[in-house]
Amino acid sequence: MGAVNQAAEMTHPPVAPSPRSTYRHGDLHRALLEAGVSLARDGGPAAVTLREATRRAGVVPNAAYRHFASHSELLAAVRSHALASAALSMELELEALAPLAGRRTKAQVAVQARARLRAVGMGYVRFAVAEPGLFRTAFASLLPPAETGDDPAARGRSGLGPYQLLAAALDELVAAGVLPPGRRPHAEFVAWSAVHGLAMLVMDGPLHGTPPREIESLTEQVLDMVDRGI
Repeated sequence: MGAVNQAAEMTHPPVAPSPRSTYRHGDLHRALLEAGVSLARDGGPAAVTLREATRRAGVVPNAAYRHFASHSELLAAVRSHALASAALSMELELEALAPLAGRRTKAQVAVQARARLRAVGMGYVRFAVAEPGLFRTAFASLLPPAETGDDPAARGRSGLGPYQLLAAALDELVAAGVLPPGRRPHAEFVAWSAVHGLAMLVMDGPLHGTPPREIESLTEQVLDMVDRGI
């Protein structure tokens, strides 16, 4: 779980320590977003409201409309932050893999490509376990369909969002000769549905409350299944 903790430290904006009555240009926008992220972390997308965000920021509700024209705009900004946090969790898992050095054999490239797909899936599930409120906000059905990469605020350090990181890992499998090109179309949804389903079972289903070590083991089993099925 170390990668998730590192992601949390790097992506969670600090909540404003005390209300302020005035803000320099741009400060209120950031303060409102920080408040919205805090609300989402505690209660998911339904908890994110302009009124509560302005209360936490220490300003009157009307002040928020200079920065977020509607509740939907604030929620969309919070979701972008949540998607970026999910992407970073996945990136940290990728960065933890030992790089291939020197002349690489075809077999080594294939093993590395498989490991990168697993890292993406593990980062996704670990983010859901560590940040269920933000995870729900990132992928909430009550929101409009998520952007597929057009929003820079929804990307990780690599410039890719969660969906793009998964797509890149699958493309690497094709390049490594592991995944036949004819099976590449829509493979994202096959892999995504497996890890997303597990995440939902852990957060809201019969696996809720399962010890972390068992969740890690179950995640490995699901990733084994994805690896065999892709």
